[in-house]
Amino acid sequence: MKNLKLASRETSERTIIQIGDLKIGQDFLLIAGPCSVESEEQMFETAQAVKQAGANMLRGGAFKPRTSPYAFQGLGLKGLKILEKVGKEMELPVVTEVLDTRDVSWVCEYVDVLQIGARNMQNFSLLKEVGKTNKPVVLKRGMYSTLSEWLNCAEYILNEGNPQVILCERGIRTFETYTRNTLDLSAVPAIKELTHLPIIVDPTHGTGKISLIPPMSFASVVAGADGLIIEVHHKPEEARSDKEQALRPELFAQLSAQVLKLRKYYLEELQ
Repeated sequence: MKNLKLASRETSERTIIQIGDLKIGQDFLLIAGPCSVESEEQMFETAQAVKQAGANMLRGGAFKPRTSPYAFQGLGLKGLKILEKVGKEMELPVVTEVLDTRDVSWVCEYVDVLQIGARNMQNFSLLKEVGKTNKPVVLKRGMYSTLSEWLNCAEYILNEGNPQVILCERGIRTFETYTRNTLDLSAVPAIKELTHLPIIVDPTHGTGKISLIPPMSFASVVAGADGLIIEVHHKPEEARSDKEQALRPELFAQLSAQVLKLRKYYLEELQ
């Protein structure tokens, strides 16, 4: 693929990103947590449940880019402080989305991993700014983006000196309306052919339907994904955003056990 001087598989061995004892790209990354940070109680209860179920990273949005300006936008700094506190007490690294170049430096003070959302994939100023940090970056694929466009955005981050990029397939927009997006699992083996960067899958946003999250998670593992990111809320009916696609802790526990068992089988029998 043209123009990939740093992300191309030909330029490096498989990238392994280490956070504490967790080796992303080698260990299976299982990120779980609510769409948005709503309260300390919500985060503690959810974090405790997902850790017990096998998650090794906690997610939660402090800043939420919403389609409507009147929808819940997140708690901002208060949310970041809650996320940091819960992550430390639960001994889980935390990941949150950053939306603005002006926020990058101080958001880095509270979290272990930065996330660039689908709407900001081609926000080149933001990509350059996170590229100047020493934090791992989850780069979600834009909903209308080709693999080439996605990898070139990763190149922006790498070119600024930050080698810790984790790609995330989260579904693309097609003419299908039954699912929230169309989860492009062919992207997983394709990315493995094209780049040395780890790739995870978001079956929550990729489908938008609770019933489809488990089968798409299993399919992601078999496709060769290095991890999953899944929305979990201790009381989904009370969630202030994306309540219709958040798993209850007990369902996540079942899914996690099955995913980790499948991953083990995949590594032992199929490779």
